[in-house]
Amino acid sequence: MQTILGGGGAIGKLLAKELLGYTNQVRIFGRSPKKVNDSDEVMPGDLTNMHDVSKAVKGSEVVYLVAGLPYKLTVWQSQWPLVMQHVIEGCKQHKARLVFFDNIYMYDASAVPHLTENSAINPPSKKGKIRAAIAQQLLDETNAGRLTALIARAADFYGPGISTSVLNETVYKNLLKNKAAFWMGDKSKIHSYTYTPDAARATALLGNTPEAYNQVWHLPTSKEKWTGQQWVHAFATEMNKKEKIFGVSKGLTKIMGIFNPLMKEMVEMFYQNNQDYYFDSSKFMARFPDFKTTAYQDGVKEIVKAGIQ
Repeated sequence: MQTILGGGGAIGKLLAKELLGYTNQVRIFGRSPKKVNDSDEVMPGDLTNMHDVSKAVKGSEVVYLVAGLPYKLTVWQSQWPLVMQHVIEGCKQHKARLVFFDNIYMYDASAVPHLTENSAINPPSKKGKIRAAIAQQLLDETNAGRLTALIARAADFYGPGISTSVLNETVYKNLLKNKAAFWMGDKSKIHSYTYTPDAARATALLGNTPEAYNQVWHLPTSKEKWTGQQWVHAFATEMNKKEKIFGVSKGLTKIMGIFNPLMKEMVEMFYQNNQDYYFDSSKFMARFPDFKTTAYQDGVKEIVKAGIQ
């Protein structure tokens, strides 16, 4: 049995499909879980409830924590440490291996132009401090030999039908409405994006590779160094739309945050948007050289082909 905690999100659904290549027993746990594959077992529950988490983990060989909590600081502060503690305790209790799907918020701001697994941990944001703390919770347990786990980190992501991707929401959907694409920050700067189908496929691969555990991995991401302007050009060309781009500054984001709660939450993360942001996944590619990473142009084509889902 392999169990997905938070299986209703962008990564969880894709991961459920990928896991069929390794097991015919997939359990999907969440507040309102739905089957992805006909053979899936669904189990409703709450990650902030230890009883629910223990029940979900019981009988599992591998557990994937891919949950995405609401993008709100107060929610992250109150729930993420609790969720991580419950999942760690559940995996220890039932002797399950843990795969944690993470982001890059915990890295030092100076590392953003070239992010690797060895980048300094020194988060400049409140959300980043939370992510650093929960990752350390997991690492403390693995370092002490009490847990077998790995951390799989992705850059900002994009992919077909993903409503939680800023790139999809502010570029693709705006152009679809014949509006200017919004670009957060400096459009002349490089910005890496991890393609969600690649991320799910790689997460399943890591979870089923015993020697991949007890370390941090950057999930496979194209080596291309596209700027914001190039991303908008690719979408506009593929969609046969006029290439229009509107750069959103930090100051404007603050003003928009007065009326839009999501924009308010994005202000502290703006350091990632006003400098190059390059995500290096060469460690993964060295270990899995046959893994085919999706080129950006192909990813854009798939998003446009899929349309709004």
